[in-house]
Amino acid sequence: MDSPALVFESLTKQFGAARAVDDLSFAVRPGVVTGFLGPNGAGKTTTLRMLLGLTRPSSGRALVGDRPYAEHERPGRLVGAALEASSFHPGRTGLGHLEVYAPLVGVARTRCRQVLEAVGLERAARQRVGGYSLGMRQRLGLATALLADPPVIVLDEPTNGLDPEGIVWMRSLLRRFAAEGRTVLVSSHLLREVETTVDDVVIIAQGRLRHASSIADLRGMARPATHVVSPRPDALAALAASEGWASEPLDDGLLVSGRTAAEVGARAHAAGLELHRLSPRDVDLEAIFFDLTRADGAPGGGGPGAGVVHGAAAAAGGAR
Repeated sequence: MDSPALVFESLTKQFGAARAVDDLSFAVRPGVVTGFLGPNGAGKTTTLRMLLGLTRPSSGRALVGDRPYAEHERPGRLVGAALEASSFHPGRTGLGHLEVYAPLVGVARTRCRQVLEAVGLERAARQRVGGYSLGMRQRLGLATALLADPPVIVLDEPTNGLDPEGIVWMRSLLRRFAAEGRTVLVSSHLLREVETTVDDVVIIAQGRLRHASSIADLRGMARPATHVVSPRPDALAALAASEGWASEPLDDGLLVSGRTAAEVGARAHAAGLELHRLSPRDVDLEAIFFDLTRADGAPGGGGPGAGVVHGAAAAAGGAR
């Protein structure tokens, strides 16, 4: 599938004295899932609304391929978006809602039942949306986004309200979209909800870019940590102190921060210290995310890892 990139160039939105989005630049490439991440109030939804022509930027621009969304001949066929799970007429049925939108994107009414089945709402097709759960409304929003089978998918907090089975289903669906070559942008305020799904990450806080890279490079920012256990805990603690290791006691040993298992093992061997456990700890991406988005981080490039603009952001210079 020939899908356009999404490009955000110095995008800014001012609401009175408040700047919701501040000189934001990044790009989203086709064929991968990009996570658009930040705490609540970071400016994610405002950014997506500017991309879709629902909010006018104060300055800068957001492009779908080589032009703004509204300048495309059939933008609804190009970009499928779901921004709010509550923007449905409560008196319409799920099927009725889609049948209103089908002519707007130029598809037959038969497509409505197809997408309802694809998102698991075929049995609720004749049920009024006012009686839908939040998870069902999320699925209906996705069905609306998929009506025209678009090459670009933009979803705002798509797993909100889904049960665990629904979350797994959504992750699988997003991975399939990317495998088909589509451009997939998914916002979330929780990194852990998307870290197993996304290929690239764009992290913002207070309306400004804090980090953009592949998820693998984000993991690479983590300081190593090693869980080490010895039958001689006093000697282990003394070794950590003599080496100047940052460590904290665990029930059965020490957690040494900033040192790999190989480094700890080598020093213990040199000191003649017997070890019963020596294992790296999993990378805590949430800690990195918090560090990047904390309120006292230097905005727009001063926080840890900010300004890393490859992977998701590298296309900004060549996507047009």
